[in-house]
Amino acid sequence: MRILYHLPLSPFSRKVRLALAEKRIPFDLRVERVWERRDEFVAMNPACAVPVLQDANGLVVADSGAICEYLDEAYPDGPLLGRTLAERAEVRRLVAWFDQKFYLEVTRNLLHEKQMKRLLGQGSADATALRAGYANIKPHLDYIGWLAETRAWLAGATLSVADLAAAAHLSALDYIGDVDWSMNDAAKDWYARIKSRPSFRGLLTDRISGLSPPAHYADLDF
Repeated sequence: MRILYHLPLSPFSRKVRLALAEKRIPFDLRVERVWERRDEFVAMNPACAVPVLQDANGLVVADSGAICEYLDEAYPDGPLLGRTLAERAEVRRLVAWFDQKFYLEVTRNLLHEKQMKRLLGQGSADATALRAGYANIKPHLDYIGWLAETRAWLAGATLSVADLAAAAHLSALDYIGDVDWSMNDAAKDWYARIKSRPSFRGLLTDRISGLSPPAHYADLDF
């Protein structure tokens, strides 16, 4: 049995879910409440963070970047990291952009402050961080829009992990109603394209107890 240990709103978990679905690799989802620090999970990943993939062969891979690299090497059909050295370099650059820069400037300031701090017992959201997150999202949407207007997909001619990383962060923020799609039409059009793919269905049908997404969240036409 192939198991992905995840949290529903974790953008890093969502990225791996999308990668597995794009490659049509069957898997089971298991919610891992990392704040409980379950001994068996810590043994799999001493960092006690999701996502963690336990593959059907028993191999355990932690960290979304390592998992996506592993999937592209172990299951080469439908490559998501690019075919040439130049393509792979650009995909990796953009994945780092979204998983590091976008995360620190936007996701951490909004999703972490509004949702994860409560779960982790770290108190209420910091107003300064929220203001920074809302201010920072526009230039990121503008950059996504520019990439979408100048390329077929964010990193080039084909869909890649760069698109999945960006969509994972935005979908988590969209679930909590924190993306103003009127800020950039090109970014909105790109997101509509990617959320219309079959791989996105699992994310769009997910619901979290006590937290409902806005009406447009699962609407493929916004």
